[in-house]
Amino acid sequence: MKIGLRIFLGYFLIVAIAGFLLAQVFVAQVKPGVRQAMEDSLVDTSNVLAELATDDLIAGRIDTGDFARRVRAMASRDYGAKIWGFGKRTSQYRIYVTDARGIVVFDSSGRDVGRDYSRWNDVYLTLRGQYGARSTRSDYADPDSTVMHVAAPIRDADGRIVGVLTVAKPNRAIAPFIERSQRAVWRWGAVLLGVSLMIGLLAAWWLSRQLNALRRYANAVTAGERATLPRTAGEFGELGHALETMRTQLEGRQYVEQYVHTLTHEMKSPLAAIRGSAELLEGPLDDADRTRFATTIRAQSERLSQMIDKMLALAAVEHRQRLEHPEALSLAEVVRDAASQCDTRLSQAGLRLRLDLAPDLAPVRGDRFLLRQAVVNLIENAVDFSPRGEAIEVRLRADGDRQHVEVGDRGPGIPDYALGRVFERFYSLPRPGNGSRSSGLGLPFVAEVAALHGGEASLENRDGGGALAGLVLPA
Repeated sequence: MKIGLRIFLGYFLIVAIAGFLLAQVFVAQVKPGVRQAMEDSLVDTSNVLAELATDDLIAGRIDTGDFARRVRAMASRDYGAKIWGFGKRTSQYRIYVTDARGIVVFDSSGRDVGRDYSRWNDVYLTLRGQYGARSTRSDYADPDSTVMHVAAPIRDADGRIVGVLTVAKPNRAIAPFIERSQRAVWRWGAVLLGVSLMIGLLAAWWLSRQLNALRRYANAVTAGERATLPRTAGEFGELGHALETMRTQLEGRQYVEQYVHTLTHEMKSPLAAIRGSAELLEGPLDDADRTRFATTIRAQSERLSQMIDKMLALAAVEHRQRLEHPEALSLAEVVRDAASQCDTRLSQAGLRLRLDLAPDLAPVRGDRFLLRQAVVNLIENAVDFSPRGEAIEVRLRADGDRQHVEVGDRGPGIPDYALGRVFERFYSLPRPGNGSRSSGLGLPFVAEVAALHGGEASLENRDGGGALAGLVLPA
């Protein structure tokens, strides 16, 4: 099953269930909501009529007085009302009054005068000073024949309850409004469901179209075909550009082939020197020449060994996507460890190391070994270019939320043509004096370690002569 169809079916299922439940809730709430509104109006009506009936009840003429006459006259009134498309011509109220014992003394329908209503909730509760209401079927076999009764107390001048007036209205009177509301809910619910499904269909088609375009592009790249990045939007566009960048880097760098070819090229020079020295050693030589050629072989062997070790270290760092176990480190301690590791090299070169480490800096999170080796590479690079007797300056300072390790020397500096290439793999400048070159992997290693820690590396010419290498890390 295609992903577009899966997305659409999942969306359809969610919308259908949500729409059905929502419609059910609305439909279920329509009837009680309308009835509650009707009960509210009955409460107002019963209390108004209770006030109007007070004088006639206390005077004993509740069934023959003005109140009874006006209520009976209401039955012959033509309302001529039009409510939400439904006509209303006559009253559907039934009004009855009971005395303090619950005996009916007035009934607008004229059928229950003299009956005892004291046990009905509307009368029973109201006589006791509570809110009295009930809903009773007029035909016990018909569940739709319920009639709502709401009562109000009739009080004398002293505030005593001397009777109860009840207003009754059949729930059938509001049934057309309930049915119309329910039909409207279902109708608009169906419209909403249809619109939602249409949106879901369009969204699923759009997603499927974007994914299929990227899939075809990836398949074409895998097959080695010439493929153009398809036009996509949003996160799909970002994914497409990421794929294009990855493809460009893989095709442009040709990572493995470049490493092998460049390493082979870089190894030719020391191997040629070793071979030539070895051939000369096979013939008759005096002690001085023999010592000189043996020294050459040892130096070139060390250069090869160093090149291989640094290449392996660089490759290991380049292939790491993140730090597996970073720890909180004092960068000052890391710098001191690196300086201690370079003591022998500094002594042999006749150089001094001057440390200027800012105290109380925030810790950095990273790999102690990698950071120490990066600083060691910067110091050793400075040693190679520093004149004998000079001092190499190592400074640690903070700049906002970043910490800078700076290694400065007073050597010849960096030629303009090399400023943009010093971090290239295997790129190396000739050392002052003997013109030898390094493996060209030290500075790329520093750059990879910096990137792995979320920082950056730099190398530039220093004011007053020399070079200034920098390692910037986030605190």
